Amino acid sequence: MRALALVALMVLTGCGATGSDGAATGRITVFAAASLTGTFTRLGEDFEAAHPGVEVVLSFGGSAGLAQQIGQGAPADVFASAAPANMAQVVDSGGTAAAPVTFARNRLEIAVPRGNPAGISGLADFGDAEAKIALCAEQVPCGAAAKRAFDAAGITARPDTLEQDVKAVLAKVRLGEVDAALVYRTDVRSAAGEVEGVAFPEADRTVNDYVIAPLADAPNDAGARAFIEHVRSEQGRAVLAEAGFDVP
Repeated sequence: MRALALVALMVLTGCGATGSDGAATGRITVFAAASLTGTFTRLGEDFEAAHPGVEVVLSFGGSAGLAQQIGQGAPADVFASAAPANMAQVVDSGGTAAAPVTFARNRLEIAVPRGNPAGISGLADFGDAEAKIALCAEQVPCGAAAKRAFDAAGITARPDTLEQDVKAVLAKVRLGEVDAALVYRTDVRSAAGEVEGVAFPEADRTVNDYVIAPLADAPNDAGARAFIEHVRSEQGRAVLAEAGFDVP
């Protein structure tokens, strides 16, 4: 399996088809939110193993940026967004071939470097000018969720850096470049041993619905629909739940 950047995807646009028995074949290109990196990599590998000859090409990034790329004509078969708002951009432009469905839910958690050297205890610390803070930009789902949390807590956050996807935010914590960040709880779990999580009461305000849909101009429509079925299958749900997602 290969995770390719947009430029490579533009060059490697693949044709898709169905086999004589109706099974998916060819290349399936999936645009997915950065917070799905671990789970979709595993789901793609499982799908390839079950469908010999199929290649799942994954491109991860902030949902807002991926939606913009799709609107600009980037070749893809499936879009999995970390929030309905970014999927709505694609839907409104006629870019989906079917109604999006919710396949997982996630919520934010405070991430701190191992040992929590700054003694971060809650959202109030994000308003401390002395603390080094990383957040997602508001136009991406993790940033929009963070804003809901700060609004609920009545806190004005003072971030030192704003990133375009949650993996970039998590990297700041892993490298010890910041004292704290808001990331998804699944990201904290994936980085266990490198970062620690701090729960906060307002996390209930940060729940994001993850939605998925086949794209209208999908080069491999049959493959797109088969991959989505796999994500929503019992096996797919188990992979998502193991990573810390809530599955509807």
